[in-house]
Amino acid sequence: MNIQTDIRLAVLIDADNVPYSNVKGMMEEIAKYGTPTFKRIYADWTKPTVGGWKKVLLENAITPIQQYSYTSGKNSSDSALIIDAMDILYSGKVDGFCIISSDSDFTRLATRLREAGMKVFGIGQKKTPNPFIVACDKFIYIEVIATAAADSETTDSTDSAEVPDAPGTPVKVKAAAKASIDKINKSTIHLISASIDDLADENGWAFLGEVGGLLMKKQPNFDPRNFGFQKLTSLINSLPQFEIDKRETEKKNIKLVYVRNKEQGVGN
Repeated sequence: MNIQTDIRLAVLIDADNVPYSNVKGMMEEIAKYGTPTFKRIYADWTKPTVGGWKKVLLENAITPIQQYSYTSGKNSSDSALIIDAMDILYSGKVDGFCIISSDSDFTRLATRLREAGMKVFGIGQKKTPNPFIVACDKFIYIEVIATAAADSETTDSTDSAEVPDAPGTPVKVKAAAKASIDKINKSTIHLISASIDDLADENGWAFLGEVGGLLMKKQPNFDPRNFGFQKLTSLINSLPQFEIDKRETEKKNIKLVYVRNKEQGVGN
């Protein structure tokens, strides 16, 4: 998927199903894909369980929407979010939506928005059910965002000579975040290999940018950061099953990156 940072996005947050930690990181992640035109968060704000969100709403210009829980044990904010999403859709003021939740109840909403031609980005925890993940154009794990934030905090603490072993320091936060990084398994390697084959020329080479786009279409939650790599190039370069070719262009310091399965190169 080509990232167009000029598209207008409606950011809708289900406060009951995502943690309030690292809201800044979430907003920075969303900025990579578009400009938030609407930023709304839904909850029963009379409940103490969502108290943590209140501290960060003003800092990030997020509008809280009150939705009372009419029945014990039911999440009433879901319906309010869905109704607002449809109202925003028909207003014609946005080009896409970012739904921040780990709840599969928004699967049909994501599907309906895509049917209307909207780009749909999802952000949630790794426990998010797969139906909601695959209903989005792209899905980003909160744990991945937290890892990036922990890396940044650790760098800052090193620069300021902070004691790394003190309780609660960014180093310990980073260690916890790193523990959530996925291992590269055979299914991931097969997914990459098959995607390269789908786009390869007669010599087996495929443009890496197109490979990345196809990977996200096949698996919306595919992200090199899930495996501890910032870029797809670095991820593929770490795997012996693939080879990379960086080709010069007419523009100085700009190279096109191509990739192929190594078995395709045997004898060539």
